[in-house]
Amino acid sequence: MRAVVARGYGGPEVLEIVDVAIPEPGPGQVRIEVEAATVNPVDLATRSGALAEAGLMAPRAITGMGWDVAGSIDRLGPDVSGFAVGQRVIGLRDLLDRSLGTYADYVVLDATAVSPIPAGWSGVEAATLPLNGLTAAQALDLLGLREGDTLLVTGGTGAVGGFAVELAARQGVRVLAQGSDPAFLHSVGAHWTLPREADLATEARRLVPGGVHAALDTAGLGARALAAVRNRGSFVTVVGGADPIPLRGIAVHHEWIHADGGTLARLVDQNLTTRVADTLPLADAAVAHERLAAGGFSGRLVLTP
Repeated sequence: MRAVVARGYGGPEVLEIVDVAIPEPGPGQVRIEVEAATVNPVDLATRSGALAEAGLMAPRAITGMGWDVAGSIDRLGPDVSGFAVGQRVIGLRDLLDRSLGTYADYVVLDATAVSPIPAGWSGVEAATLPLNGLTAAQALDLLGLREGDTLLVTGGTGAVGGFAVELAARQGVRVLAQGSDPAFLHSVGAHWTLPREADLATEARRLVPGGVHAALDTAGLGARALAAVRNRGSFVTVVGGADPIPLRGIAVHHEWIHADGGTLARLVDQNLTTRVADTLPLADAAVAHERLAAGGFSGRLVLTP
């Protein structure tokens, strides 16, 4: 089968398509024939060596690329129940230091990391949900918000931010979303919006006197976002190195994503808003990395075999 790997670290030029044996599922695992794999910023950080430099993964000569996947189960490992060959699923690979990722024709995942997807779902759209949807859901769990609470989401028009706004609003939380597309933010449930260039703390406290109950910082603003939170509130960042000092009794957390098929199934049931900017063939993985690095578009880039 074909798989995209990074040979060493560097720019998109270190990405290669290699021919490797189709992996076999072990106990508790399923093998998925890939329909689509999303290209995410963490893939660029993996390829460049930034994650290895930060100690988030062991340095490797060859690194498999890709976290998100949508496809069909084509083989079950021993001791797997609840899934069937031919069933369409989505899943997340959360082990970084591996020679194969989801940019491939086939991928093996733990059965606990996948969820069925409904008939009629596009594999391309479904593949955009696991990494970013789970990050948003797990971050919101850390905040422990209740109905009627107020939440600031920075980077609300990004992939994690957009899901976070939508999930929080559906829980009855009043969301103040910062981002470049107010129409989109209101469409997914934001109560208030602020542009990216706003004086965040001043404007947030104008809209929510005393400050918001909590903040989910997907843009890496750190102390700037913390200043919008009321005393003894809650703060979560999903950006490495953006953890602010927990001033004023604010509980500060960092969300480190983990695969969770049960939560993924609940996200599927909510029919969240997915956004696809473009699809590219697996052979154009390097082009996709170049485009993601350049930015200037909304939604995810998705690779298809």
